[in-house]
Amino acid sequence: MSPILSSLVVVGGAFALSAAATAWLARRSHSGLLDYPNERSLHQTPVPRSGGVGVLLGLALPLLAVALVEGVDPALVWLGLAVVLVAGVSLWDDFGHVSRRLRLLFHGLAGLVLVTGGMVWSRLDLPGIDWTFPGTLALGLTVLYAAWMINLYNFMDGMDGLAGGMGLFGFGALAVLGWQGGEPLFGLVAACTAAACAGFLTCNFPPARIFLGDLGSSTLGLLAAGLSLWGYRNGLFPLWAAWLAFSPFIVDATWTLLRRLARRERIWEPHRSHHYQRLALAGWGHRKTVLRAYLVMAGAAACAVAAPNLPARDQWALLLGWAFIYILIGFRVRLAERHAEPEQP
Repeated sequence: MSPILSSLVVVGGAFALSAAATAWLARRSHSGLLDYPNERSLHQTPVPRSGGVGVLLGLALPLLAVALVEGVDPALVWLGLAVVLVAGVSLWDDFGHVSRRLRLLFHGLAGLVLVTGGMVWSRLDLPGIDWTFPGTLALGLTVLYAAWMINLYNFMDGMDGLAGGMGLFGFGALAVLGWQGGEPLFGLVAACTAAACAGFLTCNFPPARIFLGDLGSSTLGLLAAGLSLWGYRNGLFPLWAAWLAFSPFIVDATWTLLRRLARRERIWEPHRSHHYQRLALAGWGHRKTVLRAYLVMAGAAACAVAAPNLPARDQWALLLGWAFIYILIGFRVRLAERHAEPEQP
């Protein structure tokens, strides 16, 4: 079997396994794994939150088969160990409350595992700028980056189809960058992750019959951090290109956090301040909001794929262009809210 055909079989298997497992889980409402509406929720009735199990099955089994046939790559082993740490504490949290400190401890340990595996944010490599960080700073930034990606993905998993769509487009972009750069294993891991997210979307697209849960969203955040650092270490792309691929989540979560800090709000408490939540509450609803988000995700992913081959001047133009797009999105969200506000008598 040719390498291309075998890769398609593996990626197709990831999609099929994820879709089948997710559909099976969606038909079984386990009282310990139900997401009940709260101050942060946009849904009105309890929904199973075991979808992360389906995603991980769809991702893990095909890659395990590849490892048995082709051999184990050290980077994949370290990434897998980090996934086990994050998935373990997240599944525990899905079944019962886990303190913030304990979760953050495991997230930090997962970041240290990535560092041990050589997946380190070692340089500031913006277009035309290349500055190497001191060792201690590189270690701290890597752990912080991993923890933030884990948590921001969890923050953004609050609407039908959104987190799965980001996984499809974001990891899909990394897969293309991997294959373009001559790293078939990296491309296969990223493609399987994207395919597993697509399989999950068969039951999560609005109206959702199942949610990712902390297990799914936190693990996808860890994979976004780990794969971006792995590809960056291997010279497949600058780290900012991976950030661009996931920028719809990174920008929304980071901006919302900074906005809440500026207002002296308790950032650990549930809220509905993200752009996607505000649009849904302003009358757009789940389907319209997520379809518009997919357009932004697709555009960011396409630009991330094209970015490494552009000259530095065009890369800066691309980054500034996306900064302008996100500013416009912020204005559009506020405009939607104003139109939804009842007129004062």
